[in-house]
Amino acid sequence: MISESDLMELSMPDAPRMVTEVPGPRVRELLARSARYESVTRGGGGFPFIPERGRGVTVEDADGNLYIDLAAGVAVNAVGRGHPSVLKAVREQCDVLMHSIDITNAKRIALAERLSEVMPPGLAGRCHTAVYQAGSDAVETALKFARAFTGRSQVLAFHGAYHGVWCGTAALTTSYNYRHGWGPLVAGVIHAPYAYCYRCAFGMAYPACDLQCAKYVDGLLNGPYTGADDVAAVVIESQQGEGGYVVPPPEFLEAVKESCEQNGCLYIADEVQSGAGRTGRMWAIEHSAAVPDMLAWGKGIGGDMPMAGITYRADIENALREGSQPSTFAGNAVACEVAMTNIDLITDPALGLLDRATVLGEEIKGVLVEAMSSVDCIGDVRGNGFMIGIELVANRESRQPLSPGVCAEIAVTVLNRGVAVFPCGRYGNVFRLMPPLTLPRDYAFKALDMMIDVFRTH
Repeated sequence: MISESDLMELSMPDAPRMVTEVPGPRVRELLARSARYESVTRGGGGFPFIPERGRGVTVEDADGNLYIDLAAGVAVNAVGRGHPSVLKAVREQCDVLMHSIDITNAKRIALAERLSEVMPPGLAGRCHTAVYQAGSDAVETALKFARAFTGRSQVLAFHGAYHGVWCGTAALTTSYNYRHGWGPLVAGVIHAPYAYCYRCAFGMAYPACDLQCAKYVDGLLNGPYTGADDVAAVVIESQQGEGGYVVPPPEFLEAVKESCEQNGCLYIADEVQSGAGRTGRMWAIEHSAAVPDMLAWGKGIGGDMPMAGITYRADIENALREGSQPSTFAGNAVACEVAMTNIDLITDPALGLLDRATVLGEEIKGVLVEAMSSVDCIGDVRGNGFMIGIELVANRESRQPLSPGVCAEIAVTVLNRGVAVFPCGRYGNVFRLMPPLTLPRDYAFKALDMMIDVFRTH
């Protein structure tokens, strides 16, 4: 397993190091320029964090403030920013081939082969891959492929879902901000409660609930008079991301898969945020025995380069027409080479990043659970590996969420301490820990102590 000293070498030393109040003068200037020239739709807005330089799990802003990054570019930099092996892959591939016409190239073929090797059991070795640039592209394509294969039109998704922001994927996503005012979105989408045990839609407690949420899905798919009579696919995050870093019981995923099989629709696992080793397994679905028919991936597979795609059962290919889904920059040779390098680093047994994320992730959760005795606002701690959610509440007994405004203040206060971490969730009250798999223990617990200290004041 990689040593702690080697991990520290991958990042900038002495983090956090704060030289100005956040935002500093240079960041304020950049925020003003952004407001004048950039579209507000791309997010971030006035949040005072503009990275200018990054290395490993550390980022430095335009004012020279150095942060410990627990966000990893929203679960993107799986092996940290600017990993030496990734930089080497970029330099070498740039001398050979970068862009290629969207037919194929040697690197794109090699990436499809490599993905086939690391897919979950049941899908590995009998699959095809289509590559794109972003998770929204990947899931949008998955919807089209599912409709083509099944000859059906409806799609079932879940409350709390985030699958993207295009017309099809936004119809699956349930956040008001990503849906409202953009309609009409793609028709035929049905939503069901996700297995959010801390806030059960049925007012029950696991495991005494007997998976009522899964039974509800089965009733929709396989019961009479539900309106779900033409379902092409169920699209489900193996661990919810933007909806609050919600971890379902493994048997929930397995039960949904069984219901899909009975119905004849496809099971599409969205692993754009939860995949690439983030949960201590290559794919979060591997915490269960469910076998996806399609798996959408992105973020951590590309890391420092834009790369996403879907990998699907080989027989689905028979329903697709050649050249029917072009994408100009899909399969850029440099991005493909970087993706393969990331996969190699994530799965390398000598580095042991997956096992390390599992062990260190449990230690981090243990510290947070212990802190609940003195920090009243921590309502729930959940997650696998380096995909951990901390749900903050105003009242632990009633589970009333801490307001989004207060959580935003906490995020800025923590940022001023030198730790980059961002809230998510249906109420904006879940702080998500999604650091690179190369997070050193020293930086992990230093950042954790600072966060807990700020939580304690709320």
